[in-house]
Order: sequence, then C-alpha cells, then structure tokens
Amino acid sequence: MTTYEGLDEQTGEVPSSVTRPTQDLLHAVLALSSNLDLATVLRRFVQTSADLTGARFAALNVLDSRGNSSTFIQVGMAPTVMEMLGRAPRSTGVLGQIPAHGVLRLDDLTQHPAFGGMPKGHPPLGSFLGASVRVREQVYGQLYLANKEPRFNSQDVEVVTALAAAAAVAIENAQLYAAGQRREHWLRAGQEITTMLLSGADEEDALERIAATAREVAEAATAVMILPGFGDTWIAEIVDGHGAEDLLGTNMPDHGRTRAVLEGDNGLLVDSLHNDPTLQLDVLRRFGPALYAPLNASGRTIGVLLLLRRIGSAPFEPADLATASSFAAQAALALVLAEARHAEDVSSLLDERERIARDLHDLAIQQLFATGMQLETVRRRAERGVDATELLSIVEDAVTNVDSSVRQIRSIVHALRDPDATANLVERLLRESSLARTGLGFAPTLLLGLDGRVVDIHDESSDDATAFCERISSDLADDVVAVVREGLANAARHARATSVAVRINVIGSGPRGEVIIEVEDDGGGLDAERERRSGTDNLAARARRHGGVFTLGMSPSGHGTLLMWEAPLL
Repeated sequence: MTTYEGLDEQTGEVPSSVTRPTQDLLHAVLALSSNLDLATVLRRFVQTSADLTGARFAALNVLDSRGNSSTFIQVGMAPTVMEMLGRAPRSTGVLGQIPAHGVLRLDDLTQHPAFGGMPKGHPPLGSFLGASVRVREQVYGQLYLANKEPRFNSQDVEVVTALAAAAAVAIENAQLYAAGQRREHWLRAGQEITTMLLSGADEEDALERIAATAREVAEAATAVMILPGFGDTWIAEIVDGHGAEDLLGTNMPDHGRTRAVLEGDNGLLVDSLHNDPTLQLDVLRRFGPALYAPLNASGRTIGVLLLLRRIGSAPFEPADLATASSFAAQAALALVLAEARHAEDVSSLLDERERIARDLHDLAIQQLFATGMQLETVRRRAERGVDATELLSIVEDAVTNVDSSVRQIRSIVHALRDPDATANLVERLLRESSLARTGLGFAPTLLLGLDGRVVDIHDESSDDATAFCERISSDLADDVVAVVREGLANAARHARATSVAVRINVIGSGPRGEVIIEVEDDGGGLDAERERRSGTDNLAARARRHGGVFTLGMSPSGHGTLLMWEAPLL
C-alpha cells in the first residue's frame, strides 16, 4: 500500500481532520525551536521522530544542490554496520519517490515498484515513512523512518508533518545564527590581520597568517594564497593545511578559474573539484568544494585566496563567498598599506640619512676641519720657531673645538637612538595617536587641557602648548606617553570600539599640580575572563612610582571602558 498524505491537494494546508498534536509533540516542537546549534537540531529531530512514531530506524539525509548526500544522521543502526556500508544512500529508487510536499507511507518498502534491492549487509527494512524537510521552500533533506510494528498510521503522518515543519524553522534559525557567527569571525580575523601587518610584521609571516586564519574560519581543509610569479604566471605561493607540499609552487593554468577571478574581480564557488570534468590541475582533484576570493585593494588585484574542503564535505555557500571576499579585500588593503608604509619608511630612512649627512657636514665636520687648520698653523709656526706660549694658546683653542665636535657627534648619535629625544610631549602624543589609527581602524580623539583651557595641539609653539610640555618633567613625560600608548593598544586589542577618546589635563604646577589621563572607549567593556594583565599591571606600577593612582573600569556612559591614570607634577 502506497499513500501520499499530510496536505490537502486543493489548499496545500493540513486538513482539519488531522488530530490535535499530543502533549509530547508540543514539547518536541518547542525543544527543536529552542536550539541554535545546527548539528544538535538535526540529531534531536531524528531521535524525536523515532521516539514519537515508534520507528526502530530513523535517519535524516541532508542533500546538496545536486541532490547528493552531504550529511547523514541516523539512529537504530549499529555504527559498525554504517561503517561497512561505507556511504549514505542516494535519493533514488524508493527514496526518490518521497514527495517535496507531504509524505510517502509504505506498509512494506520492498513491495514498492521502484524498490531496487538493499546494499549488501544492510539490515532488512519493512514498513516505511518518508518526508521531505523544506527550508525556504527548498528541499533541505529527507527523513526516513522504518520498521514500525505493525505499520505507520495517520497519527504518525501528523507527527512527522509537524516535526518537519518545526525542524525547518529550527534549521533556518540555526543557519542564520551560524552565518552571523561566521561573519563575526571573519571580521575579527580581518582586524587581527590588519593590526599584524600595520604593526610591522614580515610580509611572508602575514601571508601565512592570512592563509591559516582563512582556513580555520571557513572550516576548510586547505587554504592557498595565489600570488604573482615571474612574468605573467600566478603561483600557489602560500599553502596551509592538507596537501600543502603537493600544492606549494603550483602554476595556475592560463585559462583556469584563477585567471577568471583575477580578470573579473568576482569570486567563484565550486561544488566539487573532484567531479569537475573541466579541471586542468590534477592536484586539485583530491578536493571537493572550493571557494575562490580575489585579493582586491583600491582597484588592484594582487592575488587570489583559494579555500578547499575535502571530498564529500558540505559545499561553500554564497554567504561564505561574501564574507571570505570581504576578508580577502581587507587583507589585501592591509598588504598594500604595509607595502606603502615600507616604501615610506625607506623614504624616511633616506631623508634621515641626508639629514645626518648635513648635520655632520655643517656642524661636526666643519668644526673638525677648522680644528685641523688650527693645528696646521701650529705646525708651520713651530717650524719657524714661534714662541711656545703663542702656540699653546692655539692648541687650547683646537682642543676646545674637538670637544665641541665630539658633543655634536654624540648629540646626533643620541637622536638616532631615541627619535623622541628632540620631540616635545605634544609631538610625541600626536605620534602615538597617529600610530594607533592603524590598529583601531579609525583616528582616536586627542584632547589636551591646561588649567581648564583646551590646548591647541596643532599649534605647538603656542604659550599653552609650551607650558603644557614644561610643567611635565621628562621622566614623567615618558610615563605619560607609555600610559597613552598602552590605553590605545588595549582599546585596539580588546574593546571592538567605534570611538576612543584620550584626554590629558595638567592642573597647577609643582608638587601641588597633577596630570590626569583618561582613555575612554565605547566598546564591549571589560572582559571578566581576561588572561593577560601585564599591560595594566605596568600602568599601575608607573602610577605608584610617581605617587599616583591608576583605575580601569566601566565608562560612565554604561558602554565601554574608562582608563584613568593620575600623578603629581613633582
């Protein structure tokens, strides 16, 4: 006997004649809807279906876009039997007769015209109830129930129909939640890569980190960074994960997917490289789903990020491509900025060398040259027998000039060792604010105050700016800079903020004066499970050294963190 039940043929709705769900069914529906972990939802759906219908065997076969099994969950069959069978059943034969709407109910599976036999070693199946689980109007998978004695009835149909509808909602919610979690992971990974690159990390180390992070976040088996080679070639230059040794150094074909992504600036999804008849690289045939994301920055494509999963794994979804492409673009921009910063550093180094050359020439070398001329005069006069008293005076002048030259050279060397040696406190604070922009992703606000007046930080020669710097001793100034640097670094690492304000107020002067530093962000607040406290411990130690205080707590606004550091102007 074969019947399709569960939906009214005219209206597509559950007919009024279906009996009211039992209390157990209501509890089961609520339990399914309350969970956001997809694997848990699927397992609970299968187990509950078996429990409420009395089926001895229950399974859910999740299908990919081609109708092949991507996930198979079952209860009632020994794991050793499943291992012996080797693979999930295909949606063919009797299983292929399960409708998209309603159910397929059979008193005896083996008597159906489409029955083609059981795989060798498969336990016998008799009564059968099959239903499709539809998510967003698409068949997500098929539920198989079997071996109920004596047979499945109309109440079982009602139960399965209700559970399938509840499971569809729970699956969609779990998918949305998982997608949100993945987006958050991608964003956090992008921020970490950007901070790493702009903090001066080696480019190759950064590329390896990009590949490893992308593989982990995308739950891929392998990640490949395809970058320019010699001439017009593109090479798998960085590989992380399964098969890395075989993939490393592989040249990409001239007319393959990599070239298409490079030329079109759009990513690609592939359900299975293993089954792709157009694949040109055999080394890629050992993988299943693939994702190609372009590394684009400012209209320039610098490479391709290729993510690979094992054969039989769930395919990448369009949402995965969108988030991976965003991550790749952020990583590419960070690489370009790091490259530009490196070029700027080289330029600054050359400028600094020219300045050193000018200082040495105009100051020390000219003075030494003059000293040499004096000593030459002494030599010539000594040859003519000039009085020793007159010569001694010239030599003393020369010695004084040599001492002056030595001081000049020491000053130049000291400036090389400490770039802040010649910068005042306002300049140093502006530099810290500028450097923090790369880690935060935005520019922090810097406000300086002197006895209640706002100091114009863009006019370092103003009276207030000069007084601000003069009231803070050089020793205390070093700690002020260190506190601001640590506060901004903490905000970049932990806060996930959209704004950070640094406020430094100097009130009074001398022993009765004080400097007050506040670093406030609008981020997520303090993490109760923080493991690293070395930075804040250092801030407390710096405060105690000057007889001051340090606190770290919730911002008065109720959102974010407020760091406060105070010390007297001794």
